[in-house]
Amino acid sequence: MITALLGPTNTGKTHRAIERMLEHDSGVIGVPLRLLAREVYDKLTARVGERRVALVTGEEKRVPAQPSYWVCTVEAMPPDLSVDFLAIDEVQLAAHDQRGHVFTDRLLRARGKKETWFLGAETIRPVIQRLVPDAHLARLPRLSRLTSAGANSLAGVPARSALVAFSAEKVFELAERIRARKGGAAVVLGVLSPRTRNAQVAMYQSGEVDYLVATDAIGMGLNLDVRHVAFAAIRKFDGREARELDPAEVGQIAGRAGRHTRDGTFGTLAPLELPRDVIRAVESHRFSPITHVRWRSADLDFSGIDALISSLRTRPDQDVLRLDDSGEDLAALVALASFPEVRERAGGPEAVRLLWDVCRVPDYRKLLFESHVALLAMLFVQLVEGPLDPLHVEARIREIDDERGDIDTLTARLSAIRTWSYVANQPWLRDARRFQESTREVEDRLSDALHAKLVQRFVERTSKRVVGGRAIEVPRAPRVDPSHPFARLASLRAELAGEPPPAAEDWAERLIDAPHAAFAIDARGGISFDGRHVATLIRGATLLTPDVRLSSALELAPGARSRVLRRLVAVARDVVDDLLAPLRAVVGDLAAPGRGIVYQLEQSLGTVLSRDARAQLDAAAEDERRALAAAGVRLGRCVTFLPSRGDAQLRRVLLATLFFEGAPGAPRPGAVSFSAHRADPRACLAMGFPVFARRAVRADVAEAVYGLVKESPRPPQALASRLGCPAREVPAVVDALLAE
Repeated sequence: MITALLGPTNTGKTHRAIERMLEHDSGVIGVPLRLLAREVYDKLTARVGERRVALVTGEEKRVPAQPSYWVCTVEAMPPDLSVDFLAIDEVQLAAHDQRGHVFTDRLLRARGKKETWFLGAETIRPVIQRLVPDAHLARLPRLSRLTSAGANSLAGVPARSALVAFSAEKVFELAERIRARKGGAAVVLGVLSPRTRNAQVAMYQSGEVDYLVATDAIGMGLNLDVRHVAFAAIRKFDGREARELDPAEVGQIAGRAGRHTRDGTFGTLAPLELPRDVIRAVESHRFSPITHVRWRSADLDFSGIDALISSLRTRPDQDVLRLDDSGEDLAALVALASFPEVRERAGGPEAVRLLWDVCRVPDYRKLLFESHVALLAMLFVQLVEGPLDPLHVEARIREIDDERGDIDTLTARLSAIRTWSYVANQPWLRDARRFQESTREVEDRLSDALHAKLVQRFVERTSKRVVGGRAIEVPRAPRVDPSHPFARLASLRAELAGEPPPAAEDWAERLIDAPHAAFAIDARGGISFDGRHVATLIRGATLLTPDVRLSSALELAPGARSRVLRRLVAVARDVVDDLLAPLRAVVGDLAAPGRGIVYQLEQSLGTVLSRDARAQLDAAAEDERRALAAAGVRLGRCVTFLPSRGDAQLRRVLLATLFFEGAPGAPRPGAVSFSAHRADPRACLAMGFPVFARRAVRADVAEAVYGLVKESPRPPQALASRLGCPAREVPAVVDALLAE
């Protein structure tokens, strides 16, 4: 089944796709930006844990052992991925001059096994009707109104506004002016790393600053608390020429104002004004339909360089498709074809395919095109002989690993490390994981340094405090290297000013990016990182979704605090996933009866009375029973359960204790039963101790005793030690067992 959800911004398309994907056992969603991919990844991991979600972009791959769900940039979607649900976001980008052919290819060829969703603007409707005639098209209305507020001076721009420009220079200029007039601004540009962008956005979202200055990077699905969008320009350089924004582009960016049911406004910085017809189009969400999209043949000829170039220039056979023969990758291939050292090494299909893979390394640095081509030539010549020289790659990474310099210098270094991150995520290095970690660490250090520079330059370094009933301005302490002799004095000054110590932000970033194994959870639900208590597990909305309460001792700015909380919620979800991983690994191979058994087991953390799953147990085919048994499930006549011991048992007790008010205390080590006189039977079941006649009996023991008494009656004394209870309780327990 193919569905196209079309409509303006703030219709909830991406949210609906995420929710729909989670209704399936497996799925992938392709999004247009690395920043958006990270945002969706964070949302999913907060729901189901990091063990079930993979993140794949050109520069970053976080792929757990058995992911159920994948979040990818559209270009980085694995071509051979087989999942139940597939979604492509912002499909109107199929008309984009540089990237459109990738989105068109996904429209034509990417499908989920059970369901496919295409999300985008209403303008793409005619193209989908032509290219995907069997798609069900649905139009979603915007959830809030979007109206023009006209032109305003910078002084008149209201709080909670995003100001939009189309070059880094203009963004920085506006941020400087806002700092002078209004105290400070966060900045968002496409060249920022996700770490820097998240830190900047967190400042804005938490209210540390009331203004955001951005390029059109905010136009593609990033969810921000923006009430007004002010355009500082309506001309942009699109990589080829400077041109006016078309009305649909204005609408895409202006639509960031207002979220959910809260209305938003848009306008310009005086003296700039939007044409009246553009205003009407944006307010009514009516734009000219897209008439054609970019396309490139998927049937490539790797028999030689010239044959590959020719196949890339094959013309489409439908008038709605327009050939994309001017991409950077094709231009790089044509340029490399003139290099004798490349020609002589590209002598067969395997080498030509490798050359094309190299040509698709993005030009993140945006220096001279010849410089990029020279880098690609070096990569190809080395790769033909085997993996890249690790010493050479290490040297190039070391050149970039320098946190000194101004904003422009650090931004350039971030662009350079993105190139090597992309290379490290290809199968071109023997110790690829080491280089992936190395480039990520360098990117993190540069990102933190850039964030500090941006804050230093664009945020007024004072904070308001109430003293004697009136607000006064208190200077904020500058960032100081923790190893500096006066670092403690700077930290003390920060504490007196009501600010977190300078090292807190760096520590928070390490926590946010730390792997699951870096966190320790004790028997009471305390979560530790770096040997420091950071949070406690608390009751969530369901047994399977525990929540987190941050430690009151954490001294973090509001933005960092919210990001740390989201990271720790993902850790909490992984506690559940660790328990249920064997079930979730096998569920995709089961038919409806087997899935029903797994569902019931999940709802009580791995134990269910067989009577409650009788219909599914009776209907389960033999191959389903074998698959469940291979996953460790015991399909008993009395109790069906997934055995748990050690840490898994402790986690079950912890989760049950958190969720159920009537949960008993933890069973003593080695106990096979305990009195459940005042305990909630649901809590006992979740702990793996179903209740029989006010006695909670460990699932495997209950099943074993059931088998014994079914074969032949036994005296109470003979079963008392087996059940771990007084002989006087045995008859009632046995009667309850047999009643099952």
